[in-house]
Amino acid sequence: MSHLSPLLIELGTEELPVKALPGLSQAFFDGIVEGLRKRGVELDLADARPLSTPRRLAVLLPGVGTEQPEQHSEVLGPYLNIALDADGQPTKALQGFAAKAGIDWSALEKTSDAKGERFVHRAVKPGARTADLLPEVLREAIAGMPIPKPMRWGDHAWGFARPVHWLVLLHGPDIVDAELFGLKADRMTRGHRFHHDKTVWLTQPLDYIESLRSAFVLVDPQERRERIAAQVQAAAAEAGGSARITEDNLGQVVNLVEWPSAVLCSFERAFLAVPQEALIETMEINQKFFPVLDDAGKLTEKFIGIANIESKDVAEVAKGYERVIRPRFADAKFFFDEDLKQGLESMGDGLKTVTYQARLGSVADKVARVVALADAIAPQVGADPVLARRAAQLAKNDLQSRMVNEFPELQGIAGRHYALTGGESPEVALAIDESYQPRFGGDDIALSPLGKVLAIAERLDTLAGGFAAGLKPTGNKDPFALRRNALGLARTVIESGFELDLRALLAQANTALAARNVQADVAELYDFIIERLRGYYADKGVPASQFNAVAELKPASLYDFDRRIDAIRTFAALPEAPALAAANKRIGNILRKADIDIPGQVDPSLLQEDAERALAEAVAAAIDDTGASLQHKDYVSVLERLARLRPQVDAFFDQVMVNADDLAVRGNRLALLKRLSDRFDAVASLAQL
Repeated sequence: MSHLSPLLIELGTEELPVKALPGLSQAFFDGIVEGLRKRGVELDLADARPLSTPRRLAVLLPGVGTEQPEQHSEVLGPYLNIALDADGQPTKALQGFAAKAGIDWSALEKTSDAKGERFVHRAVKPGARTADLLPEVLREAIAGMPIPKPMRWGDHAWGFARPVHWLVLLHGPDIVDAELFGLKADRMTRGHRFHHDKTVWLTQPLDYIESLRSAFVLVDPQERRERIAAQVQAAAAEAGGSARITEDNLGQVVNLVEWPSAVLCSFERAFLAVPQEALIETMEINQKFFPVLDDAGKLTEKFIGIANIESKDVAEVAKGYERVIRPRFADAKFFFDEDLKQGLESMGDGLKTVTYQARLGSVADKVARVVALADAIAPQVGADPVLARRAAQLAKNDLQSRMVNEFPELQGIAGRHYALTGGESPEVALAIDESYQPRFGGDDIALSPLGKVLAIAERLDTLAGGFAAGLKPTGNKDPFALRRNALGLARTVIESGFELDLRALLAQANTALAARNVQADVAELYDFIIERLRGYYADKGVPASQFNAVAELKPASLYDFDRRIDAIRTFAALPEAPALAAANKRIGNILRKADIDIPGQVDPSLLQEDAERALAEAVAAAIDDTGASLQHKDYVSVLERLARLRPQVDAFFDQVMVNADDLAVRGNRLALLKRLSDRFDAVASLAQL
């Protein structure tokens, strides 16, 4: 009888790729669990999660059955009319089936399905020992891991992410007999490379985490993460500031060390004259250090490195980290100082010789188009056109700077610093930086009015130019990041509450391309941008039906689009919504199938039934009541008022035949329904609901 025992599997390797480690660890864990599950082995996974360090992958499961349950099988055989001859004797088909099953045909059972009665072989055999299944489970799990380019070592044919040097495989207190990568499974793991460079004996799986901790290895990445974060913040507090800890930087450091130890370091204050973004990027991206900020969020001359050892001479470790960072900082300061000598405005001269795209001209050509768009957008949103033009003229100049050439991620950020140093207004300088926002998914849009204008103008030209030059995204290919630009444009307009005519702006951006003898399809561009909003609203919990109800109307303003979405969400929560949506769809079908011209007005003298008179009066009152709300784009109020028409709509369809024999009466009833439908459709296509 099976009982549960803890299971430990550990692959000891050379240092694994930092960024790939979490995915490898999770895939290894998932593969082992799935392999045991599909074999029917009982599992207790309470608190189980992947364990890993830079040189090991481990799976520790608190409870794994010692054997499979009984294995039941059922193999269907031939139908009776094929299996037996006229005398009831087995045919060759049945004899062959019985022989394959290893029993006499008379011992076979029968079953029935829709086609009739047939023979079936049912068998029960004892479950295999889990220890006998584990080698195959392990091989399957490794084969399923995401390792695009396996390394090979020695004279062997096998490969893995990195060479494997030891294998631990324990089920309960027992070593499982298995061999992998030429290694026999054992109970001996290994401690820290420097603090405990020897094997560690494991009596049973549940000793694993604590035994390695005693050997200066924190095998749980979550424990390492918490220790690193705590040590970094403590070191920063000691320096009188707070640490900047990003998820990406922390995650990589977690996968670089087995026994983390924070080291407080410093650099010369003179380097703080350089834009702090450049210094922070050098620390985080190149060296995986943690910057220390002051109470105002400004960079200080302190930073924190994470050693993989508890050194007896921490000062020497700090000196090493400081030596590593100093040349990079010196380069950044040199680039910055040289750029300041040149000045931001003069940098723009070089843009004429830089090709933006072969069919779209130089970067200077693009700048001129963006300037014109910014000039047109600014007065529509209450921004200063003069400042908008100035910011647009300078926004790309820093692409010619030494700093951006060395640190491409500083586009716009460097421009902001150079603009301020060169005497430009703070509004213009900030707009240069914010024109790139949102820089990535989930990033904030530009905050300043001028920054929003530039962000919109820049993306309008990029989208129109991309489509005009034949660079429309296909599949996963999107060389000009047009999808991201479309969503960034839409988010900026919507979240800023700007009432802008998207088609008119796209047309203006398209017209500016005439000098390059290329043109985009404005309708196609509009649809492309709207389609990017599908995912945006899905993330906000908006059902596809509600999105489609608004998208079908193709509103000119994206902010107006957003308000209609809000109105539909409110309407959909009303008890009257389902019935009215269904009625609206029915009305749409009736109007489409109408075989006569529908009058433009409802003639009261042709209203015959009480129900149609009541509906006509109710519709007229609702239209009067919602006129002002519709004009002010208060779509919620419009739909809430129209929802009160449900009793009259229900009564009309219960008591009135729309397609009356009298053509005048029929036309009048169709006109009434069209009047109702038009008022609903002024907000959204309810039929989509």
